[in-house]
Parts: sequence; structure tokens; C-alpha cells
Amino acid sequence: MTEDTIAAIATALGEASIAVVRVSGPKAVDSVAALFRGKTDLRTAPSHTVHYGWICDPDTGERIDETLVTVMRAPRSYTAEDVVEIGTHGGIVAVQAVLRAVLRQGVRLAEPGEFTKRAFLNGRIDLAQAEAVMDLIRSRSERAFRVARRQMEGVLSERIRGLRSRLVELLAHVEVNIDYPEHDVPEVTAELVAGVCGEALKEVEDLLAQAGRGKILREGIVTAIVGRPNAGKSSLLNALARENRAIVTDIPGTTRDIVEESVTLSGIPIRLLDTAGIRETEDVVERIGVERTRGALKEADLVLHVIAADEPLHEDDVRLLEELADRPAVIVVNKTDLPGKLDEAEVERLAGGKPVVRVSARDGTGLERLEEAVRELFFGGAIAADDFTYVSNARHIDLLRRAADSLRDAKAAAEAGMPVDILQIDVAAAWEALGEIVGEAAGEALIDQIFSQFCLGK
Repeated sequence: MTEDTIAAIATALGEASIAVVRVSGPKAVDSVAALFRGKTDLRTAPSHTVHYGWICDPDTGERIDETLVTVMRAPRSYTAEDVVEIGTHGGIVAVQAVLRAVLRQGVRLAEPGEFTKRAFLNGRIDLAQAEAVMDLIRSRSERAFRVARRQMEGVLSERIRGLRSRLVELLAHVEVNIDYPEHDVPEVTAELVAGVCGEALKEVEDLLAQAGRGKILREGIVTAIVGRPNAGKSSLLNALARENRAIVTDIPGTTRDIVEESVTLSGIPIRLLDTAGIRETEDVVERIGVERTRGALKEADLVLHVIAADEPLHEDDVRLLEELADRPAVIVVNKTDLPGKLDEAEVERLAGGKPVVRVSARDGTGLERLEEAVRELFFGGAIAADDFTYVSNARHIDLLRRAADSLRDAKAAAEAGMPVDILQIDVAAAWEALGEIVGEAAGEALIDQIFSQFCLGK
């Protein structure tokens, strides 16, 4: 455990009913006890108890704020150290005054992520679980929250440790054969190495296969809504957002800049980009808007190509359908509540197998089918309700790829009849890469870099 005691405001500053100052370390209880005036002496308070009283200036006795103080003694706390959390009135003034009083007791202001870093260093959580804490905080949908919560509980870590256990057993077997050939020990065969590495490789590849889905749940899908002017793009954005975010008129070219809105469809976070209508124009401002639409089109993970059902198919839409041939896209036939003039059979043909969904942004018809089409495109149907071992962290994905490469090399070398001491190098490399995921082979600089991304007080 660390020798110094740290403190920070653990809640967001601003108007709120309460705020929390978190204190952790060997002097946490004594530091707060010196400021607390209530019926209980915090120094003798049992763990996991809450006490009402006032935080006061120890020199003048002046009351600073009315509080509820929670005492959690090591190792049964977030950091596995003595932790005291002071519940103050919300806002900015009260909580900062309480924090200043705590810091005057010889307590140090915590660095960003230092509480979670201490939980890791004290062995309460591993590195993957610590990173899941930040994913939990940054979750943009309930499903992403559930994935992060499961990883924080150690689901991914258990799978990684299981893999490492099998590899270290193989490494130990190889070491004995290399160092003590005269002893009567079972020989390490090529079949054994290829078998163990092959099974481990399959499991790593299964995790990587879920990485795309995990990244989507974590970061969301950047979705560009494109089409000709007056096709109903802004109306579609408003319908999906369930509020009037974009201006809607009957005048073509109303949208000239990109309007962004974040929504959740079927548990998937989506960042919608309502773009300027694509057409040839002499209007300088509208032309800039069209150029920005082209830029958004290139950056988007998904394109919703909106075509108006109440107009014949325009050559601009035909060109756009051709441009989207190799892109993830859904063709949205909008304004189906109006008399139809569109040759929808021709749209189906030009779509080249891409989903074509009929909607009315005005009355909401077809929006559920649009959600299904997006889910089908990225998840192949329903997102599994119980399988939450989605890998979404870029660092984890990179390390899993390194482990897969090493396992693939070891398996191939074993099948080619290479000596066991050569095979050992690749197996050890895979074992170390997997260890970095949970922090069992991570350097100090990497650990510092990871926790520096956390917010203050976490």
C-alpha cells in the first residue's frame, strides 16, 4: 500500500443536491476525524458506517458544511485502503471549502485516476478491470454500460487468465525438457505444442471477432444522412432523435451545414450527421455545404441514403448509389405517406443487395424496420443478450492481435518440426502480450499513461 493519503472531489462541480470529497490512504480516517464534529468519533467508527455531523475549521471551530461521512476501512474499500467519503452540499463553494480543509491536514490532492490506480496497485482489480471503469463512465448506451460493467466484474480478465494458465503450463513443460533432458519427463511433441497453441489461437480469434462489435458499442456508429435536397433528411434526423433538431422546410437546400445529433437505436449509440443535399448548384454557400457532405460521407461508418418516394429517381441519386457500392449503407425511401412517383423496383436493383427501407419521417412509419436494418448490418441480427465479452479497448485489441500472431507462428513452427526451444519464443511472446491486458506484464510508463486518462476523483 502507498504511504501518503490523497483526496479529491469525486463528483462533477455544478448545481446539484450533494457533492462528495473522497479521501484514501493510511491517514484518511484521522485526517477527516480532525475536522468532523458529530456524535461519533470517526477514529473508532466501524467500517462501512455513515455519520452525520459538521466539517469544521480545526483552528477556529467555524462550521464549514453540514455533512454525511462514510467510513470504509481497508481492505474493504474501492482502493483497498482506508477510505472516507464526505457528502457535502452540492455546488462549488461548499465542496471546495471542505476539500481545502482536508488538504490542510497534510493530505495530498489526488492525480487524475489515482484512486483507481491504487485499487490496481493494491491488487483489488487488474488493469483490464480498471480500464473498464472508464468505459463505464463514458458509456453512451445502456448496452455499452452493461458490457463495461461485466468487464469491470472480471469476465474478460478470467478468459485472459485462463489462456495464460494454459500457455504457462506449456512453457513449463518445454523448460523441463530443455533444461533437464536426462530426467524421466514426458517429451514435448510437435502435436502437443500445435494443439495447445491452436486451441488458444481459436479463443483469441473469437475475442477479436467480437472486437468490431465492442468498438461500436463503446464508440458508436458515425452515420451520415445523405441525399438530394428536400428528400427529408432533416425530417429523418428529427424523427430518429425524437425532437426537432434540424430546421425542416419545403425549400430545397435549407440545410447548408452539418447538423449532429447523438441517438441510441436498439442499444447502439449512433452519431447522426444531417448533411446538405447533394446537387449541382451555383450558390457559393450551398456548394460549401455539399463539399462538407462529401467529407462526412468519407468519414462515416454508415450511410443512410435518403430518396424521396414522391419524386422520380434523379440522376444524382443514381450516382450516389453507385458511389455507395462498397460502403455500409441503408437506402431509405422516405415520404411514403405521399403519392408515390418513385420506381422502387429500380431503386432495389441499383441498391445491389443493400437494405432498402420504406419510411415516413413525418408519421414514424418504418422507423423500427430502419433500426432493424442497421442492427442487421453491424451485428448480423439481434445483439446477444448474455454474451458481454465484447473487446472494445484499442489497447486490448492490439495485444490480442500480437498474441494471435505469436500463437499462429508457434503452431506453424511446431507443424514444420522446428526445435522446441524455438517454439518457446513465440509461446512466451503470446503469454506476455496477454499478460499486458490484465497488467501482469505492463510497465510503469504504460500504467501511468492509462490512469492519466481518468477524471480527477476516480
